[in-house]
Amino acid sequence: MKIKELLLNIAVVFAIVLVVSVIVTYLWNLVAHGSGSVDWDISLVFAFSIGIALPLSLAFRVKEK
Repeated sequence: MKIKELLLNIAVVFAIVLVVSVIVTYLWNLVAHGSGSVDWDISLVFAFSIGIALPLSLAFRVKEK
């Protein structure tokens, strides 16, 4: 896997995970606390960690084959 493809995969996964985690934290706060607010700290940390981990695991899996 080339570095350009890896960076593109990281950006795409980061964006998808960020959108999903923002929606989930908003709905969780709306249902559990009655106020629709987004927890940006948790959403960004989760998106960074998953956004880097998933493409790297894919790159290592492709490299082994």
